[in-house]
Amino acid sequence: MIVERNVPLQPLNSFGIAARAAQLVRVRSEADVRAVLADAELAMQPRFVLGGGSNIVLTGDVKATVLKVEVPGRRVVGSDERHTIVEAGAGEVWHDFVAWTLAQGLPGLENLALIPGTVGASPVQNIGAYGVELQDRFHELDAIDLHTGELFTLNAAQCGFGYRDSVFKHTALAEGDLGLAGRALILRVRFALPHAWQPVLGYLDLERKMAETGIPAPSAQQVFDWIVDIRRAKLPDPAVIGNAGSFFKNPTVTPEQCQDIIGRDPKVVHYPMPDGSVKLAAGWLIDACGWKGKTVGNAAVYDKQALVLVNRGGADNPATGGEVMTLAKAIQTSVYERFGIRLEPEPVVI
Repeated sequence: MIVERNVPLQPLNSFGIAARAAQLVRVRSEADVRAVLADAELAMQPRFVLGGGSNIVLTGDVKATVLKVEVPGRRVVGSDERHTIVEAGAGEVWHDFVAWTLAQGLPGLENLALIPGTVGASPVQNIGAYGVELQDRFHELDAIDLHTGELFTLNAAQCGFGYRDSVFKHTALAEGDLGLAGRALILRVRFALPHAWQPVLGYLDLERKMAETGIPAPSAQQVFDWIVDIRRAKLPDPAVIGNAGSFFKNPTVTPEQCQDIIGRDPKVVHYPMPDGSVKLAAGWLIDACGWKGKTVGNAAVYDKQALVLVNRGGADNPATGGEVMTLAKAIQTSVYERFGIRLEPEPVVI
């Protein structure tokens, strides 16, 4: 274990916000976590688990010991009658892992192409896009208890998946409560990829691609390529313009609430859900309130996609976490005043 002191975090968060960590440990195996717990000084410190830094907003320096997850590895574990099981280390780049599965001839994750972040963060957020959520392909994960150093394995039910939610985002308030925030560090994740694969195409952008190309039954690689093109056209590259991807969750409402909004705004983008609720496009709500391109300091609403907040100051004069959150709160107030809907941020605010 090597402990780095006074570490700049600007290159380790996709928003490019300038902040520093008092100390940082790079975790490449469970042995590194146990070494932290065995260290007399570090064991007494609070800890913050950092993956790809693509879903956080830093509002100041981090006093907790940062555990930077860099566990490597990709492999096919085995198969059963319906699925092939593949595994990736928590430090693997998510998009690269998706591309690797397709190179092995194993479709199923293609709709989740180009989502930023690491494999270890994917179940925390229950990432999803274009009709597929991580829970649809999840098998199980291995994690380590940050209090005891014990390894444990969780299946899908034990992860408590919800819309952009999991047990890893909640703190246990009493013994027996579900909640592993601050308690667990994910080491490896396994996925169940279906033998009887069918493309998931029920989104307007994908329907347009089918019409443009004349391909009514695309392969998994074609779906992957289409989604990469769609996302690159809509979303800024964090390496060029700092951002944390989609900043707000798409809210869900009752059919009655949706009809009320349609009565006032017939063009509202909405998607009926299997449980009878209706999901609204948060980006459309924000755009309808006139926020596209607006700024607070060096934080701005992306001019091509209102769901994304960006760092327009670049590396030399970056937006602060305070500017980002001031802008986010102003957007929330505006959307609530017009539509009566409270938008919930996706990133974790530190």
